[in-house]
Amino acid sequence: MTGSLIFDPVLPVWIIACLGAVALAALALAVWRGLSGWALRSLGAAVILAALLGPTLSREDREDLSDIAIIVEDDSASQHLGDRAEMTAGAADALEARLAARGVEVRRTRVGDGADDSGTELMTALSEALAAEPQGRIAGMFLLSDGRLHDLERAPQLPAPLHLLHTGRSTDWDRRLIVEGAPAFAILDEEITLTLRIEDSGAAPEDVAEVPLAISIDGDAPLRFTVPVGRDVELPLALPHGGRNVLEFTTPEAGGELTARNNSALVQINGVRDRLRVLLVSGEPHAGGRTWRNLLKSDSSVDLVHFTILRPPDKQDGIPVDELSLIAFPTRELFMEKIDDFDLIIFDRYKRRGILPIDYLLNVVDYVQKGGAVLFAAGPDFAGASSLYRSPLGAIVPARPTSLVVDEPYRPKVTDLGQKHPVTAGLEGAQEGEWGRWLRQIEVETDDGEVVMTGAGDHPLLILDRKGEGRVALLASDQAWLWSRGYERGGPQLELLRRLAHWMMKEPELEEEALWAEATGQRMRIIHRTLADSSADVTITAPDGSEVTLPLEEVAPGRFEARYDGPQTGLYRLASGDKAAVIGLGPASPVEFEQTISSGEALAPLIDGANGGILAIEDGMPAIRTVREGRPAAGRNWLGITPRGAYVTKGVTQTALLPPWLVLALIAALVTGAWLREGRR
Repeated sequence: MTGSLIFDPVLPVWIIACLGAVALAALALAVWRGLSGWALRSLGAAVILAALLGPTLSREDREDLSDIAIIVEDDSASQHLGDRAEMTAGAADALEARLAARGVEVRRTRVGDGADDSGTELMTALSEALAAEPQGRIAGMFLLSDGRLHDLERAPQLPAPLHLLHTGRSTDWDRRLIVEGAPAFAILDEEITLTLRIEDSGAAPEDVAEVPLAISIDGDAPLRFTVPVGRDVELPLALPHGGRNVLEFTTPEAGGELTARNNSALVQINGVRDRLRVLLVSGEPHAGGRTWRNLLKSDSSVDLVHFTILRPPDKQDGIPVDELSLIAFPTRELFMEKIDDFDLIIFDRYKRRGILPIDYLLNVVDYVQKGGAVLFAAGPDFAGASSLYRSPLGAIVPARPTSLVVDEPYRPKVTDLGQKHPVTAGLEGAQEGEWGRWLRQIEVETDDGEVVMTGAGDHPLLILDRKGEGRVALLASDQAWLWSRGYERGGPQLELLRRLAHWMMKEPELEEEALWAEATGQRMRIIHRTLADSSADVTITAPDGSEVTLPLEEVAPGRFEARYDGPQTGLYRLASGDKAAVIGLGPASPVEFEQTISSGEALAPLIDGANGGILAIEDGMPAIRTVREGRPAAGRNWLGITPRGAYVTKGVTQTALLPPWLVLALIAALVTGAWLREGRR
């Protein structure tokens, strides 16, 4: 029970002050005139003024509240190295028992790994724990951690001492492999430089100067090197193929180090071509020629060389050659000396006119067999005697003309095979029949090519084929330009020709037989694209060598998928039938394993500002002492808490010190006494 004096004025304070001034003036006048009852009259005035102030004695019935201590236990990945988890659990139990023995309530909270590799969010957990408790009861806060946190900027205002009991041991040491300067994309056939460093921290052996290093690309047999410890090593590297290249760097685990989780690093780099070199040869000017040119020029990654035959050798118009402004067709330079420099050659309505000798055409065939790509965009001449099919190029043309040119409107259609092929699968408007019609088609027959589109009379319109190591395609019409002009609502002409060109140039995303995976955190989406009607199960090999087999479900024609949550971070190998792929799950360098040696350095400024201390659990559990607020709360093998003296008020009793009857009695007695004294005199 505690009491306090409070005032509840009957009148505004300024009025009471004025009345007091008047009473003081009257008292001064009485003293000056020598009135004998001035003392009693002044006491009467004081009683009146005191009564107007309304003095009241307030008594509170209080119940004391116990203090609260917060214990935050770090349960992140780095806390599971060695025996840190056991040390943390044992220390938390012992600390709770010692605090409870002092009548302190304990609140324990755990903090694990942050989402998306954000690390240990120790301050976030402490802020949430403080927000759930009355600040006036917090006597102390204890962090049981290795001291490696990643949200120090979120530290809250601390109402009491903060302490760290760290889980490190004096003998801890670790080796870490670091890869720097890895780009997301790299140009094929051009070297990039990665910077590697292997560093030791903690109580590492001092007699180790070099360690082994293995580098593997896409899970293949690794290349082995020996590199120095503690020094940057620059590694020149050229990507072997386009698309995703998964590079794994590994140094073997050494005896006694904390963990091997940071002894490897995964780097995923997409290989892209610098420039796609395309040779476009137009047999004569026509409406579709500009379409091809606009398509290829619109792609900034394409270097286009375009020639149109405006003056064939058989043209006799009597104009002297030296008066012509035409550029001579550099046939020898293009088809003999620099043919291998091109990624794609397009013959657009080209026919035999004596410009390209047979040796040059044979060179084109050899170019395809060795891995080149040729696209034939056929016009009416393809069906005649001057057709390229009736030249040495006939060995690679994927269909033979029947000599019939169909001049009637028709609507191109995607075949069942084409619905699976990446060149034509999913083209906008294909299923709804919204494409505009074409007006001409060269009738062709094929034996082994892949017909992905048909035209008039269901005859092949777009045929794809492989010859040797190269690829060829035949578009049996010169009417694709009608789509770009919007004839009868047009069609996806640019998208179709873009896909066609990139498939021929072997872009990985347009391979019709492919297995790959897309990662989101620790989940992967496995995709198998095939022209077959079914897909074999996929076998997943985890970084530790364990295997899991999953069925693939068809989600679209020719596209089969499965989803898998990887239990580990690292390189996973996928196999389905004769296709294989690799993918890395998790971050290239998990933030939890960047610094594994226990340290209170990061928390030291915050703890010092809260008068706390940093002790090692290895040295034994500290004693708990109570200290006054603002005093140092840590010492040799002891940590302090600050009693807060919190309470809750159960009831309040108020008693008036000058009740009305007492005021009237006092005034009457004093005034009467003053009158009698003055009258006696």
